[in-house]
Amino acid sequence: MAMKITVVGAGSVGAAIANDIMVQGFASEIVMIDINKEKAFGEALDIYQGAPFCSPAIVHSGDYEDAEGSGIVIITSGLPRKAGQSRLELAQTNVNIIKQIAPQITKYAPDAIYIIVSNPVDILTYVFHKISGIPESHILGSGTVLDTSRLQSELAKRFHISPKNVHAHVYGEHGDSSFVPWSLAMIANNPIDQYKFRVPHGDSIDWGPDYAEVEEFVKTSGAQVIRAKGATFYAIAIAVCHICKCIISGAGTALTVSTMMHGEYGLDDVCLSTLALVGRDGVHDKIVTPLREDELEKIRNSANKLKEIIRGLDI
Repeated sequence: MAMKITVVGAGSVGAAIANDIMVQGFASEIVMIDINKEKAFGEALDIYQGAPFCSPAIVHSGDYEDAEGSGIVIITSGLPRKAGQSRLELAQTNVNIIKQIAPQITKYAPDAIYIIVSNPVDILTYVFHKISGIPESHILGSGTVLDTSRLQSELAKRFHISPKNVHAHVYGEHGDSSFVPWSLAMIANNPIDQYKFRVPHGDSIDWGPDYAEVEEFVKTSGAQVIRAKGATFYAIAIAVCHICKCIISGAGTALTVSTMMHGEYGLDDVCLSTLALVGRDGVHDKIVTPLREDELEKIRNSANKLKEIIRGLDI
């Protein structure tokens, strides 16, 4: 069922998301809001003029009151990450921006499900929890959904198999302290290190296993894109659209979105990514699959790094 979706932030990421929503046809109305109203107007007009080739939807720019009735609000506002800059270095600047946005958007869309995309996404998701008054189940960060997509696509290439048959995920911070819980990784229902021995073409599979190499690729590929073209926006736009479709479908899809932790894996009062079930009511459950001790140490390390940044912020 199509719904009204508001995108706050009409920069490269927000515009790419709005365009993909239009092309994929799951919104009845798309509202674009930005402090630069002329930019929002131009992006909305450009996208809407492709409407005859897509499912019918109204696309327009507006102010916060135009978000009223939105089922989903996507927040992309903030300064982008520069080459050589970590996501966490953006923290206070973008925290200040989200502090300005939150009371204005929630006034008109109190029942929406909020997807935080701006970086550092785990920090901003945490801040939005603390200041917005929106129920926790209706707040999620895009988290490591994109990181997981990068991981699955890389493994699919190495194993000569569809990414849909790769069940491996990135946990923790959307950033340098993220990690892959390899103990949970499966290829077509086989543990990742056993799959190549169970298929006739196994000798052609490029798997050492190269845990560190693949994790390094996942962690640095975003920075490679930024160095090469200045920004990342296509892949994150597709990832956010996938999250939206999982919300709209209501089926309950396992995604590595960033959510508030309440004792899972011994973590509390921090937002980071583990598998959560996402559906019509937002985040309605967590999947707490047992981790190895070394993996538990990694997720705690990720949480501690985020908490260290949070302690230094003016929230």
